[in-house]
Amino acid sequence: MNEIVAIIIATILSWLNFVLIDTWMGLPEAPGVKGADVIGRSVLKNGGDLSGGFFQGNIVCSPDASAGTLLASAACYTIGTPEGGLITALLVYIGNRLCADPGYAGTTGALTITVLIFITSYIGIGSADFIVGMVLAIVTIQGLHHTLASKLIGKIAQKMGRYTSLSQEE
Repeated sequence: MNEIVAIIIATILSWLNFVLIDTWMGLPEAPGVKGADVIGRSVLKNGGDLSGGFFQGNIVCSPDASAGTLLASAACYTIGTPEGGLITALLVYIGNRLCADPGYAGTTGALTITVLIFITSYIGIGSADFIVGMVLAIVTIQGLHHTLASKLIGKIAQKMGRYTSLSQEE
């Protein structure tokens, strides 16, 4: 498969994997830590969406599906087999328990991307493509335009019933 096409497909799959899991697990609903609240309110002040801002803040401040997806892709590449993703899922799970994180987004992200890497390997998309794809996916949420990305995440959160009920004021 053409490498550019493989990276584009891996980016789309990685983006859907981490955004849908993190939204389903409730990242847009409330800040998990003080830093996520600060980021969310800052995004809101700059014309963004509060739920999208909380989502952005939560993925910066804790190991959720974005981290699980990237770590599993790297472990699959390093070890050379999908078992790397399973090892990652276990390590992310232990890390979340050590941090008293009540969620399972990171573990879920690591497991689902491992399955996606295994399935897509049959059509020529490798774990290296998913590493690049996940970095690009994170850049679309965190690096290009916070305001627009937060509005997109806010709309996804509304559709999934995970929009914040917290006050829009500070």
